[in-house]
Amino acid sequence: MNIYIGIALVFLGQIIGWFQLNSQYLSEWWSDKPWTTAFLLGMPCSVAFWYSWKLIVDATGSAWTARFIGSSAGLIIFPVLTWFLLGESMFTAKTMICLTLAVAIILIQLFW
Repeated sequence: MNIYIGIALVFLGQIIGWFQLNSQYLSEWWSDKPWTTAFLLGMPCSVAFWYSWKLIVDATGSAWTARFIGSSAGLIIFPVLTWFLLGESMFTAKTMICLTLAVAIILIQLFW
């Protein structure tokens, strides 16, 4: 069960990280506030990643598993949020192949 909580925290961290980097494009108010963004979103993002790493490594005994799941989660979250909130299409062959590979990597790490 801890591995699934860890994966959920990885996704949460990736979502917060996406907003930390892209809030400047969502609202004019955020466009000139890098320090505010870093302090408000950096802490919860880091804590989510720290606990996700701990839970995944403890559950699997492998830092590699945590790394591959974390990276792949980012490759899933980024295109979805960028498409939905910034209007940049994720429906290109290159992006869809990468998205499919990211899902495959997570599944391999979980079930192999």
